[in-house]
Amino acid sequence: MSKKKNDEEKEVKTEVENQEETKTDAKDNKAEAEKEENPLEKELKDTKEQLLRVTAEYSNFRKRSEKEKNESFAFATIKAVSEILATVDNLERALANEQEDYEGLKKGVQMTYDGLMASLKKLGVEAYGEQGDEFDPNLHHAVMHIDDDSLDTNVITDVFQKGYKYNDKVVRPAMVKTAN
Repeated sequence: MSKKKNDEEKEVKTEVENQEETKTDAKDNKAEAEKEENPLEKELKDTKEQLLRVTAEYSNFRKRSEKEKNESFAFATIKAVSEILATVDNLERALANEQEDYEGLKKGVQMTYDGLMASLKKLGVEAYGEQGDEFDPNLHHAVMHIDDDSLDTNVITDVFQKGYKYNDKVVRPAMVKTAN
């Protein structure tokens, strides 16, 4: 019996060893699988990190662009206002003057007008729409029309309100009367 017991103990030991080897093999296979998954997981992790960085960079770019746009608009507005302030000052001085000199007042208004037109020119704004010019529907707004055989076709006969352009873009069309 003791031989039988020894044989049984050997078999149990052998089975335990086999199970341990199987567990070890399973662990090795698992470790190999993890090694194979690791590069994929690492690549996924790197890609996610890169995506987060690009998203943050784009968000910062958007904020920076919006800020620059607002600053450039503010700068342009300040530039335009500073050009016009000289005209405002001249008009305030004219209103404060209590003399009844019509010619002096007319001369002052003409000087103020000239100063304002010079300021607008500095800003890139130019007036257009003169009597005798050819009518262009992209630049002019015809409010009246006359038939006169002594005049050419599509000629401006009267200008009720000048038009203004900023760098070849119409700010306000000229209000005119046309012939034929």
